[in-house]
Amino acid sequence: MKKRVSLLLAVLAASTLLIACDKKQEPAKAAAPAPAVVKPIVIGLDDHFPPMGFRDDKNEIVGFDIDLAREAGKRLGLEVSFKPIDWSAKEAELNGKRIDVLWNGLTITEERKANILFTKPYLENRQIIVVTEKSPIKTKAELKDKVVGVQDGSSAVDAVKKDEGIAKSIKEMKKFSDNVTALMDLSTGRLDAIVVDEVVGRFYISKKPGEYRVLEENFGTEDYGVGTRKDDKDLMARIDKALDDMKADGSAAAISTKWFGKDILKK
Repeated sequence: MKKRVSLLLAVLAASTLLIACDKKQEPAKAAAPAPAVVKPIVIGLDDHFPPMGFRDDKNEIVGFDIDLAREAGKRLGLEVSFKPIDWSAKEAELNGKRIDVLWNGLTITEERKANILFTKPYLENRQIIVVTEKSPIKTKAELKDKVVGVQDGSSAVDAVKKDEGIAKSIKEMKKFSDNVTALMDLSTGRLDAIVVDEVVGRFYISKKPGEYRVLEENFGTEDYGVGTRKDDKDLMARIDKALDDMKADGSAAAISTKWFGKDILKK
């Protein structure tokens, strides 16, 4: 009887050992991969640049370029955030990697191409001359000996300088941090005229009918593009494709109509 019990215990012990060994030999299950973390794309803008990008009465950043950027971000599977910057320091902000993209009525110029990679042009713009309704100024030539306001770091500065004859004849080209302040100085008589992007200038003056007038002459036509760092070629190619797709399916036209009343995108 003792022998049978001992034999039974030995069999049970052996079985337990075999089961334990089998468990040790089972391959460990691979841990589930951690979800990929997608870094948000930070878009730099001047938040005093309606209707391209500005703050509404709730202090939220809105605008034509804001809507375009958000739609492009959805198509690329990228989260976008918006960071107001000093527009005159935009290249330093971009290349210092404090922002990833410049998307806010950014004019494509040969000088900027040296430091910024641009998309294809998506909008055409002019540099218009705005005076008060009561101003005697009717032509560019009459800007001689006058004080002309521009936004510092904007393409208006370059546009005026490019017209050497006019640039040399004006009394002073006064620079402002934003166009709102420049228009206020125009209204109070501290300026004789301002030079501003047409999309911005017409948006502002439409809010105050009868106060301002746009001269027939202007300082030239220019193209808007989206800018990234020179080495961000993959991101640039993806943004370009997103914009092309948005034009093709009509979503870009819908955004344009929302802000300008019609489709003004460059085809």
